[in-house]
Amino acid sequence: MDYNDNDVLSSDEHLENWVIAKCDSWRDHYESNYAERFEEFYRLWRGIWAAEDMERKSERSRIISPALQQAVESSVAEIEEATFGRGAYFDITDDMGDAEAQDVVYLRQKLHEDFEKTQIRKQVGECLINSAVFGTGVAEVVLEEVKEMAPATQPIMDGQLQAVGVNITERTVVKLRPVLPQNFLIDPVATSIEDAIGVAVDEFVPRHKVQQLQEEGVYKDVYVGQAASDYDLEPDQDLTSYDEDKVRLTKYYGLVPRYLLEIGEKEAMLDDDEDIADIEVEESENDEQDASYYVEAIVVIANGGILLKAEANPYMMQDRPVVAFPWDVVPGRFWGRGVCEKGYNSQKALDTELRARIDALALTVHPMMAMDATRLPRGSRPEVRPGKILLTNGDPKSVINPFNFGQVSQITFAQAAELQKMVQMSTGAIDSAGIPGSINGDATAAGISMSLGAIIKRHKRTLINFQQSFLIPFVKMAACRYMQFDPENYPVKDYKFNTTSTLGIIAREYEVTQLVQLLQTMSQESPLYNTLIQSIIDNMNLSNREELMAKLAQAEQASQPTPEQQQMQQAAAQAQMAFQQSQTAALSGQAAESEARAQKIAVETQLAPQELQIDQIKAVTANLKAGDQEDKEFERRMKIAQTFLKEKEIDLKNQPQQQQAPQPVQPMQPLQLQPSSKAASPQNG
Repeated sequence: MDYNDNDVLSSDEHLENWVIAKCDSWRDHYESNYAERFEEFYRLWRGIWAAEDMERKSERSRIISPALQQAVESSVAEIEEATFGRGAYFDITDDMGDAEAQDVVYLRQKLHEDFEKTQIRKQVGECLINSAVFGTGVAEVVLEEVKEMAPATQPIMDGQLQAVGVNITERTVVKLRPVLPQNFLIDPVATSIEDAIGVAVDEFVPRHKVQQLQEEGVYKDVYVGQAASDYDLEPDQDLTSYDEDKVRLTKYYGLVPRYLLEIGEKEAMLDDDEDIADIEVEESENDEQDASYYVEAIVVIANGGILLKAEANPYMMQDRPVVAFPWDVVPGRFWGRGVCEKGYNSQKALDTELRARIDALALTVHPMMAMDATRLPRGSRPEVRPGKILLTNGDPKSVINPFNFGQVSQITFAQAAELQKMVQMSTGAIDSAGIPGSINGDATAAGISMSLGAIIKRHKRTLINFQQSFLIPFVKMAACRYMQFDPENYPVKDYKFNTTSTLGIIAREYEVTQLVQLLQTMSQESPLYNTLIQSIIDNMNLSNREELMAKLAQAEQASQPTPEQQQMQQAAAQAQMAFQQSQTAALSGQAAESEARAQKIAVETQLAPQELQIDQIKAVTANLKAGDQEDKEFERRMKIAQTFLKEKEIDLKNQPQQQQAPQPVQPMQPLQLQPSSKAASPQNG
């Protein structure tokens, strides 16, 4: 392949030199920007005093407040409980469309079993501590060949088994190795592992582990020697140089020039008597077709210059076997902001306050003494200690004079309490011995609720960072490793991974309190009653929680009607509905009949005046007698009136019984009936 002369190293350069040059540059950046601060964060968390902690030369006390230590531990415990508090901490979904999802269930159970064997939870807890202290948790995903032993048995009499030996099974397992930040190197311009040109784990390892890997053929079988002491790589800053044989191992994961990797791969296969200068890089057709300059690789170097391994990335997903997450994201940089960095200033002020008070208390209890040296015996030592006798020439009161510094002010205690609250406010941690609401100076129910709500939100933000950047990538990476190197137990399929983390300790207690308050407002007959009880039990850390949940489910299932009971209930409901409909129809008929009767009465009432007039006419005509011509004329008029009355009666009988609105009946004009008289009128006369 043809490369630019400015980019390609000379032919006598080696892959290990290229990698070490990168790592040295990254370590210089780390030491100049982060090493000193990270070391101080570590000491404050451990409670280790150092000379640089002295604020003044006269300071004698070396106390360090445990406020920051408590904040780290409570915050880590909250995230651990949120992740592992309910057992299964991740879930798997299948993209293959399997309706039964048996493969998903098997993979989930298998991963949980293997993670339990390799103590993944313990390793994750260590990464959480590193993230809280240093701001970022880093871990390496490694593969190891392990031997699983199980007793070999054979049947004997009565169906019993007898041990006859041990069955040994070799298989590949995935482990998680926490990495201290001082042993992790990354490109300074990168904000994530995927964005960097490469990352490296630079640390001391026991020599026998390197030798074991050499015997297994993982590393090149060469003499690596003994590494020099480097306190920047020690796992504990308290350790001094020790005599144990150790090797400085640099494991690089990232991009390297393609031609250097080809040289390194051949160099790793050479014997000690062969020279790398004799290796020629041959150009192949694949190299000509592949125009990429860099290739993803894994390079392992011992003691800064001895190449032990060089190979292209062997993993099927081409991912780097390193996962990391920030406690809080700092825009533009890889290293996050941890609990120690948040509470650093308040912790330093609190430590200064405590040391000054203790020094003042020491001067109060053991004050300085002024003595007249001319009145002390020759050769005497003016030492103050219990039971010591001083010989003086004259009155001791005039020879020895103590300095009175007064009592320690009580204001300092209140000031220390306020500084401790500042540590809690800055870190988002809750004092195990205090009231959450007191953080804001309000111990009411509203204040406690507001404080808990804010703290829970801050923990959820860290939980999201942990899940998305660390937990899910690790589970996915581990599953892919098992599918690639252990296909018998892990069939290759397309899966999606997600976490099942819920609430931590604080959030669960807060939620239980709210659920109990809501439960008190409901009756047992409410459909939400059993659901609330189930939620309360699920959020409580009870030893028999699963048993209680099972019994509650059984009770709820028992209260549900059977299909036969449901059919009977439906039939009864239908019969009740039919009865109600018949009752409604009967009531409607009765109402119609009543309305018709009322209308008839109204019509009869309106026609009553007419009938009364008819009765009056009948009464008058009944008393009439036959008479003269004038009487006959009156009789003729009566016949006309009777005919009129009969027509009215016929109309009354033909009147409809039901009317929308009866019309008012006009009163009948009375008939002018005059009795016969022989006296003639003026006109007749």
